[in-house]
Amino acid sequence: MADVVMPQLGETVTEGTITRWFKQPGDEVAVDEVLFEVSTDKVDSEVPSPAAGVLSEIVVAEGETVDVGVLLARIGAAGSAPTPATTPAAEAAPAAPAGLVPMPEPGDTPPPVAPAAAPAAEAPAGLVPMPGSAPEPDSAPEPAAAPEPAAPAAVGAPAAAAPATAGVLLSPVVRKLVNEHHLDVSQISGTGIGGRITRSDVESVIRAKGPAVEAAPVQTTPAAPVAPAAPAPVPVPAAAAPVTPAAPAPPVAPAAAAPAPAAAAPAADSTTPGARDTVIPLNNIRKVTAEYMVKSKQVSPHVLTAIEVDFEGVERVRKAHKAKFKEDMGFSLTYLPFISRAVCEALDEYPHMNASMAGEGTGTELVVHNYVNLAIAVDMNFDGLMAPVIKDADQKRLRGLARETVELAGRARQKKLSMEEITGGTFTITNPGQYGTLMQFPIINQPQVAILSTDGISRKPIVVTDDYGNESIAIHSVGVLALAWDHRAFDGAYAAAFLNELRRIIQTRDWEAEL
Repeated sequence: MADVVMPQLGETVTEGTITRWFKQPGDEVAVDEVLFEVSTDKVDSEVPSPAAGVLSEIVVAEGETVDVGVLLARIGAAGSAPTPATTPAAEAAPAAPAGLVPMPEPGDTPPPVAPAAAPAAEAPAGLVPMPGSAPEPDSAPEPAAAPEPAAPAAVGAPAAAAPATAGVLLSPVVRKLVNEHHLDVSQISGTGIGGRITRSDVESVIRAKGPAVEAAPVQTTPAAPVAPAAPAPVPVPAAAAPVTPAAPAPPVAPAAAAPAPAAAAPAADSTTPGARDTVIPLNNIRKVTAEYMVKSKQVSPHVLTAIEVDFEGVERVRKAHKAKFKEDMGFSLTYLPFISRAVCEALDEYPHMNASMAGEGTGTELVVHNYVNLAIAVDMNFDGLMAPVIKDADQKRLRGLARETVELAGRARQKKLSMEEITGGTFTITNPGQYGTLMQFPIINQPQVAILSTDGISRKPIVVTDDYGNESIAIHSVGVLALAWDHRAFDGAYAAAFLNELRRIIQTRDWEAEL
């Protein structure tokens, strides 16, 4: 039997969330075969099996977050029978023998429950179905009997819910939520592997159920129990008869409780999910991205500076070499490696752009890096962003930058990046230009002081000047480079000078020699 535990995916990583199990109890697994996917605040990774055999038990279900080193699953010898079924059986055992009550003492419970069952059935036929006994202070004997059946009814409710989880494979946390809120698992649609019910599924049902539960008592308040109050005074002497009509007047007061439905008005708020809304819990990447982006905006005074660049020289080289390049490298030659190469060279001239803020509070020191670790933002199929890092990018030529960018992006989308490959960046490039953007204002990747957005490049008419100073209009490939920078590190003149140098390199460099 081999234990599978939450791995340590980085020095500062202390916990992880199981986002997907690729195998289920009873499935055979081989050594190093992908077993599950884990998400941390740094990276999403596919974790291989540490041993060969049969997955006999899954201890931590999808969606659960646990500390590093916690037991996740067990792998038995090949041919062994899976054991996870024993876990739900054991959990359901207290409910099964008792039949009606969730307490694990079947020997003592049945006698009191049996007689209580009959009054519970009579309660609806009597005066009060629920807490409506309070509005009838005049008929003391009957309300006194009503609360007694009400108590067993409350006990019976969870008992009825208990069998609903019997035989269903649920994690301990999910099972606890189902039982606490008296949910019927057969009415919950599971979004986990094989239709498994996850914690998010249950919480969505609980949120949807909440307003309905609060509205129920409002309908029972003016219930029929008040009507039987009229027959009670009827046996009184005729003299009391005139008083009897006055009795119905007080029931009008409960009608004042009608404003209670007004409390349901907030349900119309757009932030409250309704019948036509779909609630989608954020995945771990989105949660971490949200946390870091909000923090970055709070810490850094962001400024945007943009510049228009003529990419015609780059375009001519791309057209001339794209077929041979793809044949040699196995992927297309895009604008990104040209821009990356120019950025590394421009950072050498403006080193404060290749730096990080440090120090207490809002930052008191600028740590200038004498090397360039270039982070390239990669879209994870619209589920979030990762920024793998090209280490010592300033030491690589155009082909090397292109190759490493494609390789890192591929591993990022396959969730196979190591911690080493996503840490240590000194400057970041984000590339939304493939969608034809005009200009984007990106958020700084802390603790760096700048991030460059490479926006859409398209054919436009521009004014060009020849070697003799003559101007004319030509059609060139033109795009915008937008730089978001931290005003604590430097001022606008420094940022503008960096962009101007970047444009000069892109427009004048002999890119033919680079290829």
